[in-house]
Amino acid sequence: MVRLIGYFFGIGAVAFLLVAGGIALYVGNVSKDLPNYEVLAKYEPPVTTRIHAADGSLMAEFARERRLFLPIQVIPDRVKAAFISAEDKNFYEHPGVDISGLARAVVTNVKNIGSGRRPVGASTITQQVAKNFLLSSNQTYDRKIKEAILALRIEQAYSKDRILELYLNEIFFGMGAYGVAGASLTYFDKSVSDLSIAQAAYLAALPKGPANYHPFRQADRAIERRNWVIDRMAENGYVTPDEATAAKAEPLGVTPRDNANNLFASEYFTEEVRRQIINKYGVNALYEGGLSVRTTLDPKVQVMARNALHTGLLKYDESRGYRGPFKHIEFGSDWGVPLGEINAFTDVPEWQLATVLDVTPQGAEIGLQPPREVSGARSKERKAGTIAAADMKWAYRRLVDGKRVAVKSPEGVLKVGDVVFVEKKPDSDNAYLLRQPPKVQGAVVAMDPHTGRVLSLIGGFSYSESEFNRATQAHRQPGSSFKPFVYAAALDNGYTPASVVLDGPIEVDQGGSLGIWAPKNYSGKFAGPSTLRYGIEQSRNLMTVRLAKDMGMNLVAEYAERFGIYDKMLPVLAMSLGSGETTVLRMVTAYSTIANGGRSIVPSMIDRIQDRYGKTVFKHDQRKCDGCTATAWVNQPEPELIDERDQVLDPMTAYQITSMMEGVVQRGTAQILKSLDRPLAGKTGTTNDEKDAWFIGYTPDLVVGVFMGYDTPTPLGSGFTGGGLAAPVFKDFMEQALVGKPKVDFRVPDGMKLIAINRRSGMQAEPGGPDIIMEAFKPGTGPADTYSVIGMDSFQEGAPIAPQSPQATRAITSGSGGLY
Repeated sequence: MVRLIGYFFGIGAVAFLLVAGGIALYVGNVSKDLPNYEVLAKYEPPVTTRIHAADGSLMAEFARERRLFLPIQVIPDRVKAAFISAEDKNFYEHPGVDISGLARAVVTNVKNIGSGRRPVGASTITQQVAKNFLLSSNQTYDRKIKEAILALRIEQAYSKDRILELYLNEIFFGMGAYGVAGASLTYFDKSVSDLSIAQAAYLAALPKGPANYHPFRQADRAIERRNWVIDRMAENGYVTPDEATAAKAEPLGVTPRDNANNLFASEYFTEEVRRQIINKYGVNALYEGGLSVRTTLDPKVQVMARNALHTGLLKYDESRGYRGPFKHIEFGSDWGVPLGEINAFTDVPEWQLATVLDVTPQGAEIGLQPPREVSGARSKERKAGTIAAADMKWAYRRLVDGKRVAVKSPEGVLKVGDVVFVEKKPDSDNAYLLRQPPKVQGAVVAMDPHTGRVLSLIGGFSYSESEFNRATQAHRQPGSSFKPFVYAAALDNGYTPASVVLDGPIEVDQGGSLGIWAPKNYSGKFAGPSTLRYGIEQSRNLMTVRLAKDMGMNLVAEYAERFGIYDKMLPVLAMSLGSGETTVLRMVTAYSTIANGGRSIVPSMIDRIQDRYGKTVFKHDQRKCDGCTATAWVNQPEPELIDERDQVLDPMTAYQITSMMEGVVQRGTAQILKSLDRPLAGKTGTTNDEKDAWFIGYTPDLVVGVFMGYDTPTPLGSGFTGGGLAAPVFKDFMEQALVGKPKVDFRVPDGMKLIAINRRSGMQAEPGGPDIIMEAFKPGTGPADTYSVIGMDSFQEGAPIAPQSPQATRAITSGSGGLY
């Protein structure tokens, strides 16, 4: 008997050794190609890049995986408890593999053999970290063995808190969210520190299968799974029974976060910043690097610029007539369904889409597009409104096949089924105004002239309609708004504001097949010999051409390039009238250089960029400050910032051209701005056939450029000039932007002399007389002792106009000048 027992024992021992050896051999073979778990020490997950305005407001987020990394120390205990209860209640006790949980899973899977159910796993949080970071998701025994081995090794190398930190920041929650911080924002639009018990439990329920517990498509299953997690939290002692009961009674309360631009009217600005970051650091840095970008955008100024441009575009567009409906739909008993399928402009919230239900001579009845519910689906509610005949009178002039057709009532404007934009009438419940998206476009840029910081940038009417940025991407002819740089070149090279140039006919032989070029003034008339100041104020083309010809176009080209208007300017006379193409941002930067006294500036839309660890990797302000890092104050003087920027224009010249452009506002082509009652300089610009309308103006501390025109250059119409279109937008903006700001005069450089001269002849005169102005002269210069006229050598017979003659007085006309 003893021998028999020994015999069986021997067989069992051999069998055990064979099985153990086989297992050891198998495990050893599986362990050969295990990934290196030490990479977890250098874990840098893809993290969301966040872009902020100058005041800290969140503008936008960019990410392939919407994730914000949170150290374990700042994740609330309640949130950690929810995930531990849902995924691994023995997390802080087991060595990486939960033997008791594994045994329960084996028993369950044996019972489920043949049932078709998916095998139950027993992966701990540590095992999930091993799988998510180091292995694939293949459902194989090899992978499970590798997972267990790695989990044991990870537990030996890292603390429990570090493992939980990796887990909570890596896992996928659905709806594009990764990590618990990203999920908290995505599902509840709040920080993890603000999550309730119910909300934390719902997030903890999601990693098991986000699609299975979708808050809208699988709401019942989501609540059931959430409540299960709450029960486990109570069972494990993390919440009291009363807290658990109250939490389970709560609705899911999911309010998905809008992942589009968060700051109103910032879309064009944000997109330009996005491009700059990609150009500077690459695509991966933007979408995975977790950068924190502080931009120069002033949200209040941005809204002012947006509203001013919208008003100007709509006023012009409505004056041209109604072009027809946005869309047309056919509907039966429910007009809300087809109307809900049409996309409106997301960045013009004051407008709504509506369809016409009935039209009478008194007005139209409309059905408003149903709003979207939290789930994203259109509401079942239907709301109607009216458009009175008086509120669509502008549309009585219809554009049909390019021709204007006049109608007499709403019945000639709208038809049943037309889809139109409407805007709610102030102080009314259901009365609306008829609107149409303007075909004309425009741009506004506002800049701090001392730093180059772009405070506001609007690139068009609606970013959701067109992403093309007219402030930075559209290259247009600046027309007469380029003239100040021709005059600045002259003033920097021996001319004075009182120098006299002939405003009379001129013909230029362009050579070869180009023939003779005969430019004209906008008015078609001549003013005779006139001062440079008069030429700027009244935007005289012929004077500008003569001046450029007298000093040479190579000099003009040098200054245009120095100011950054063009990279390489063709030195031909037509360019003196702004026939080259440039952008609004470049022009505003060039004017800012004049406004700040001639210092070159680099336009910037980004103040600072920090990496995921908070280290500053870029800052716009490059000024040196040797004493700014002192550790203590020992009666040393305050540190001074060293400005090493190039002086591209004599400060006295900058003041002279500024003073001359103040005259544009006071007596010239932008007199509409006089009512602002501020020290203000600027210049209008209008190109051939009124295809481009500009105004760029500035106070001592703010430069603003406005452009209007069709994307495909098309005449705006006779009389629609920079002074008539762009300047009113500038005025509307400045009326808001200057509220509460003190009046500040332009600074006169030391040594500048102010001498009374006759504004037309340029000769010295007694102060206080008619047509007398105090003109600024540099030291060593002054009014001419003898009367001489630049350009008399090319003067044509047949159009002699003497200074201050009756003929000259009759020839003085307003107009923005431009390219002819």
